Amino acid sequence: MVQSKSSTHPHSPTPARGVGRLALRLVVLLSVLAGLLFLPAGRLDWLEAWVFIFSYGAFLSAYAVWGVRNDPGQLAERSRMAPNVKSWDKRINALYTALLLITLVLIGFDAGRYAWSSVPPAPKAAGWLGYVLGGALISWSAVTNTYLSRMARIQHDRGQTVVSRGPYRRVRHPMYLGIILLFLSLPPALGSFLGLIPASLIGALFLLRTHKEDTMLKEELPGYAEYTQRVRYRILPGVW
Repeated sequence: MVQSKSSTHPHSPTPARGVGRLALRLVVLLSVLAGLLFLPAGRLDWLEAWVFIFSYGAFLSAYAVWGVRNDPGQLAERSRMAPNVKSWDKRINALYTALLLITLVLIGFDAGRYAWSSVPPAPKAAGWLGYVLGGALISWSAVTNTYLSRMARIQHDRGQTVVSRGPYRRVRHPMYLGIILLFLSLPPALGSFLGLIPASLIGALFLLRTHKEDTMLKEELPGYAEYTQRVRYRILPGVW
């Protein structure tokens, strides 16, 4: 089944009311990310970090503009904490947040200050390519699936149905594949091999989340069990 757009849902914010709030959240988020990288680095002349901050800011800005215009329901869903979020996913998100902080700070110390590891040009270029491809897959998932949420829950309030078009024709959780690819690519792109250690733990965490969320959807979302018979792989075609 293919989802219907939910931009007219009663919980969706009006564009005018949400733009200022979105802009403020974006500035705060980018400032925090910059602090987590540049403070451990102890310097501002770090080109790769600036490229990451500005490119990520451009991505989030483009998503916000697209969401306000095309799918405010999804934008609202990703901006709130719903009451029926699974308890296991709250724990996973808390651990993810801790690992994200550790990853960025470690990259800052490694690539920005002490040069504990040295990334040659080829792996660095491969990192940037993976970063772009991961972002593209995340974007494709977002524009395809109006029910894309930050937290694992069944969106009864939004009339959630199974999504089976776009990247969902090949794998059941394409956004998680994009996130894993992005986090495994970011440390070498910024010049740190050591950052791959906590980034790999983030990847493993999202594999666990994929398994837990897949089980939840099979049990609670009508039509999802049948969808899994047509699309066999969760993350990577031919692998898992």
